[in-house]
Amino acid sequence: MALLDWIILGSTLLFIVAYGVWKTRGNDSVEDYVRGGDNIKWWTIGLSVMATQASAITFLSTPGQAFHDGMGFVQFYFGLPLAMVVICLIFIPIYKKLKVYTAYEMLEGRFDLKTRTLTAILFLVQRGLAAGITIYAPSIILSAVLGWDLRTLNVIIGIMVIIYTVSGGTKAVSVTQKQQMFIIMLGMFFAFFFILSALPTDISFAKALKVAGANNKLNILDFTLDPDNRYTFWSGITGGFFLALAYFGTDQSQVQRYLSGKSIRESQWALVFNGIFKIPMQFFILLVGAMVFVFYQYNASPLNFNPAATEAVMQSEYAENYKSLEAEHLKLEVDKRMAQDAFSEALELKEYNAIEQAKQDIIRINQKENMSRETARSLISKADGQVETNDKDYVFIHFILNNLPTGLIGLLLAVILSAAMSSTASELNALGTITALDLYKRNQKKDLDQKHYLMATKGFTLLWGIIAIGIANVANLFDNLIQLVNIIGSIFYGNVLGIFLLAFFFKFVKGNAVFVAAIVTQIIVIVGWYMDWMSYLWLNAFGCVLVILLASLLQAFDNFLNNSKVES
Repeated sequence: MALLDWIILGSTLLFIVAYGVWKTRGNDSVEDYVRGGDNIKWWTIGLSVMATQASAITFLSTPGQAFHDGMGFVQFYFGLPLAMVVICLIFIPIYKKLKVYTAYEMLEGRFDLKTRTLTAILFLVQRGLAAGITIYAPSIILSAVLGWDLRTLNVIIGIMVIIYTVSGGTKAVSVTQKQQMFIIMLGMFFAFFFILSALPTDISFAKALKVAGANNKLNILDFTLDPDNRYTFWSGITGGFFLALAYFGTDQSQVQRYLSGKSIRESQWALVFNGIFKIPMQFFILLVGAMVFVFYQYNASPLNFNPAATEAVMQSEYAENYKSLEAEHLKLEVDKRMAQDAFSEALELKEYNAIEQAKQDIIRINQKENMSRETARSLISKADGQVETNDKDYVFIHFILNNLPTGLIGLLLAVILSAAMSSTASELNALGTITALDLYKRNQKKDLDQKHYLMATKGFTLLWGIIAIGIANVANLFDNLIQLVNIIGSIFYGNVLGIFLLAFFFKFVKGNAVFVAAIVTQIIVIVGWYMDWMSYLWLNAFGCVLVILLASLLQAFDNFLNNSKVES
């Protein structure tokens, strides 16, 4: 990295922290701190909602997902617009009418204190883990690629977030996320147009799309009903719908964003904004990944994008085997470039048979390359069982550091760290609020003043920031970071969503039945995930339906027993 990159990176991050602290000075009540004074504009809330979901994992993992597996991952978000409609029509009016500070506050009035407490604890467990991962994700990758110390990076990111989140609360999170989203999208657009300019002169954007399509990177829609196929149209509009409904409707990190709107209409507009622009944003990020794939059809790529993995195997007894694979990989890259040129020429001449022949050659060469990469992962694993062999999360950062010009590298690193800060800030804000109001305040026997609870909320936010840094320091990289976050959410969200739906629509169900059903459901869902009964996306629908059925049956059984006693 050049000096200019360091200046851009450092000044961007310091501006965000300083702006958040300055813009929200003077918060002196729980109302201001938790709900931002109920006067934040809808477009600020909308950008904050998007930024909360779009963590650094999104901008590191999603391009790598498209590079390896194509753009089918966008189907994961197909249920989101429908979820936004349901939340706008049902959840927001109820929350606003009850004037709640947290999503779980209403559960006590509808059921009882123990149900509210259980639901809050489920949130704290899954969101606390996620907060650590959103810090860890960019840290592990940047430390591997740049050689920075992992724990130092975790601490730096965590401290920067803690400063303005503890200082300014919800409003600080919202106003800084507006700036962060601008930086994020600016950086991604710069990267996209740089990729197009760096392709061979005869490869236009239209041709680049055809190259990506020939390699099955643009297969967006999958209507198959195979439950083992993780990303399909059906899993997106069902499992994705339940996940989005639970996340945006019951997760305090999101609920706290739109509760800060000054009216029901402002909050609804914010979610409509998210429903309209979220899928195009994810589509664009995946398209960037597809274009990175096209770029590496004409430029040299490493056998494995994780430099730590390459270093580990090169220092082991398998070094010679790995060097042989690298030599084979270089030959395949030459063949691939020739096949791509033949494909491009056939497209120019519009010769159907030649196009199909070139396409088959490309597919055959890429299959060989994939086999070489798989063999390389196997060697890396034998050399060092601790190092990460799956390099999806390293593809985009490798491209940034090795191909972008000076200045743009600093901007893209600022994008990654800004995204990490934005999502982590929302999570810490929500974790502190839930701990202070749903657990600490609700279980206080004496009534204390607003200043006490304001300081308590800030204190718990600080505590969760320290816990998140601790989790980041002991985390391990998973198959793909964006999948890891969604898996954690899917294990808990369906159950929590079911509890809220019981509260809204099943008036005959009481607190004891819901409490027992929620505990049993959570155990079954965890066992189901561990035993791999289904794709993690389906866990959301499974958990939601299961808790509703169990609670309804338990309540019906309880009513039957009570009626029998009365008759006897």
